[in-house]
Amino acid sequence: MRNIRKTMLALSLLAAATTVSASGTLIYCSEGSPAGFDPGQYTTGTDFDASAETVFNRLVQFQRGSTKIEAGLASQWSVAADGLSYTFNLRPGVKFHTTEYFTPSRNFNADDVMFTFERMLNPNNAFRKAYPTDFPYFSDMGMNDNIARVEKLDAMTVRFTLKKIDAAFLQDLAMSFASIQSAEYADKLLKAGHPEQINSQPIGTGPFIFKRYQKDSQIRFVGNKEYWKKGEVKLDNLIFAITTDPSVRYQKLQAGECQIAAYPRPADVAGMKANPNLHVLSQAGFNLGYLAYNVQHPLLAKLPVRQALDMAIDRDAIIKAVYQGAGQAASNPMPPTQWSYNKSLKNPPFDPARARALLAKAGYPNGFAINLWAMPVQRPYNPNAKLMAQMIQSDWAKIGVRANIVTYEWGEYIKRAKSGQHDAMLIGWTGDNGDPDNWLGTLLGCDAMNGNNFSKWCYKPFEDLIQKGKRTTDMAARTSDYMKAQVIAKQQVVMTTIAHSTVNEPMSSKVVGFKVSPFGLNSFYGVSVK
Repeated sequence: MRNIRKTMLALSLLAAATTVSASGTLIYCSEGSPAGFDPGQYTTGTDFDASAETVFNRLVQFQRGSTKIEAGLASQWSVAADGLSYTFNLRPGVKFHTTEYFTPSRNFNADDVMFTFERMLNPNNAFRKAYPTDFPYFSDMGMNDNIARVEKLDAMTVRFTLKKIDAAFLQDLAMSFASIQSAEYADKLLKAGHPEQINSQPIGTGPFIFKRYQKDSQIRFVGNKEYWKKGEVKLDNLIFAITTDPSVRYQKLQAGECQIAAYPRPADVAGMKANPNLHVLSQAGFNLGYLAYNVQHPLLAKLPVRQALDMAIDRDAIIKAVYQGAGQAASNPMPPTQWSYNKSLKNPPFDPARARALLAKAGYPNGFAINLWAMPVQRPYNPNAKLMAQMIQSDWAKIGVRANIVTYEWGEYIKRAKSGQHDAMLIGWTGDNGDPDNWLGTLLGCDAMNGNNFSKWCYKPFEDLIQKGKRTTDMAARTSDYMKAQVIAKQQVVMTTIAHSTVNEPMSSKVVGFKVSPFGLNSFYGVSVK
């Protein structure tokens, strides 16, 4: 309690120091600090909320609160009869942001699309060589291999040519990582010798203009009064008050120090719903919380070991204690609302005795030691990773497995995991585009081995099926391939699927127009405060 009071005092002092007078101000109590503001570099909602959903746009976008594609920076597009080329007519008159650190001399055009994708496609791109970075989402989905070329047909027309049909290509382009950067700004940074500032001082065409960022404290944006989508920017100021403790977020929401709060504790939701000054939006989450086993580590490369660890986990107890009525058991690497979900798959029964016997047969009658990583932040798919890790630690102790719980700051957690430093780690996923490949390919595909495939698993029978599914537009054929792939993933036990959770978004009753994203993102265009 003493620490909470100290935290509240510090936050109150911060709020007093950053008071804004504009009536159109919304303060969002976010759950963590973004690793940066260049959407192409990242894969988490924490990063995307602070960049892609505020500062940037994409060629095509998802309608707010929907999985439906709509026009973005491309006003229209066409697909060739063979399905291998996409031509985009760009929206005229779109302005890049004017800030203290950049004043554009021209409007958005094809050069910006070319720069955005050439940087991701070409390791020898001048900007990428000056500022070396990876683009994990782009490569996780194999777009770096499948895009044959991007062409500027004229100042306002671009064409993408693919090597193979990609049934989810448009949906992929609507995702946060494909946010369009300013080529003019990049050129300025390159000439000044500071290309890395593209990740700390972003320039986009989006509804909000970046002002400043203080790590672990706040991010400040102002409304883009020249936004191309008229009537969508209703706020003068948008502030992310970074508040990692969910109890403190709740207290700040009650006190009116923020108008929307991220990721409430399940135990607090009933009280929030009963408060006449608050409103809670709820919907079934398009998500998965799971435990990934790093199969590149010799111990976890053994299937009987993974099977034993999996069946030693009491999922029902975890769901009851961690999700508190806001979760359902997960048996697949995708949620039941995803088309092609295989309903026939079931989890093995909780069976510590059989798990211990499996370990003995595998050569570990006395168990072993293992590192169990726990996320430092709340996400919709895991509201309390620390408690979940402690419960798994206790379950595994019953079969002789001694788990050492490890955690890091969120950005470091993801970075280290992508480099394969973990044994087993708690993580999860919220769907990004409504396509099965976004689950099976992104989480378990060979292309994602250095990205979001935290199991570090590349298995040809599985890979052949998901690649086949991606290369046709026949829905029935794709469904068949993905259902078979789910069976293989379940048999190989490269992850322990834990739960799909309900998403709750608490806010002041004064907030108007906010919509819950099926992809777990937080968008503030179209939102106002009474």
